[in-house]
Formats: sequence, C-alpha cells, structure tokens
Amino acid sequence: MNWESFYLVCFLVGFLLAGISFLFGALHLPHFHGAHGHSLGKIGARGGGRGGVSPFNFGTFAAFLAWFGGTGFLLERFSAIWFLLGLILSVTSGLAGAGVVFWFLLKLAERDQPLDPADYEMVGTLGRVTRPIREGGTGELLYQRDGSRKAAPARSETGDAIPRETEVIVTRFERGIAYVRRFAEMSGEQF
Repeated sequence: MNWESFYLVCFLVGFLLAGISFLFGALHLPHFHGAHGHSLGKIGARGGGRGGVSPFNFGTFAAFLAWFGGTGFLLERFSAIWFLLGLILSVTSGLAGAGVVFWFLLKLAERDQPLDPADYEMVGTLGRVTRPIREGGTGELLYQRDGSRKAAPARSETGDAIPRETEVIVTRFERGIAYVRRFAEMSGEQF
C-alpha cells in the first residue's frame, strides 16, 4: 500500500463515519452513546474539555480522519511534495478539521443547562381548566412552563365539579393526573 492509497482509505473511512453519525443523529435512529459524550475510551470521558465535551470524541475522530486523508490524498496525487512534509500538512489539516468540530460542540454545550427537578414539580402550579372537570371525573388543565403552554389531565381534589376557564392550583400530581383546587378557594377569596 502506498501513501496515496493510505490517505484515500483514511478519507473514505472518516467520511463514512461522519455520514453514518449524521444520519443516525438526524433520523433519531437507535445508536450507542458510550458515556453520553460520544467519547473514545477513558481519555474521552465526559468532563475532559470545557463545557463537559471531550476533544476525543466520535465526531472529532471522524473529522480528523476525513481531513487528514483528503489533504494527504490531494497532496500525494497532485503535487510533487516531499512525503514527510505532506504528512505534516495532512496531520495539521486533520487537527484543524477536528478543531472546528470540537469548537462547534463546545458552542452547543454552552447552551446546556443541568436539569433541576424543581423546574418540573407540578405541585403549586397555577393553571386554567380548559375542559370542565365533572363531579368525580377528569378534565384538562392548561398551564405554562418554560415559556410554552402544556396540558395535563386534571381531577378535582375534593371531587367537586370545576367549570371551564376556572383558575386552579395543582395540590398533588399522581400517575400523570393533576389534582387541583380552585385558586379562589386556596387564596381565601369567595367564588
């Protein structure tokens, strides 16, 4: 195997791995996540770089191979450059390609925020009944969380009927059903 063939194989493998990674991610197909950092072994364990992204991950590996192989192939095929200088340029190009992917991953990781269970606590949530709750029955609660409207099945805590458009507060949340009481009743107002 000569250098030209070696570079071509590296390019094809890197390009194929990047394509497979993109397809699996874009189509949400089931795939292996490793340590959820798309890392390669212990070196790439989460927390290795800024923002919890390791520079040694599947994406940067695929980018390195593709850029290294592509640059090396073009230099070997279309120039009369000394092979050692071509190797150095190819490694530099591969590191630059991997660096761009790593930088992109860091920018994505900056937006990550740890999940706080308190943000998803339903007890105490204020909402409005959108489908009336019949006596002993189930209706629907509309509430706002994280800037978007959400709906949940709701039952009256006391078993009483609650008409549509009534403001309510969630007093407990069990098995996906919000048990509610009227806001006016909880705040001491008459309804």
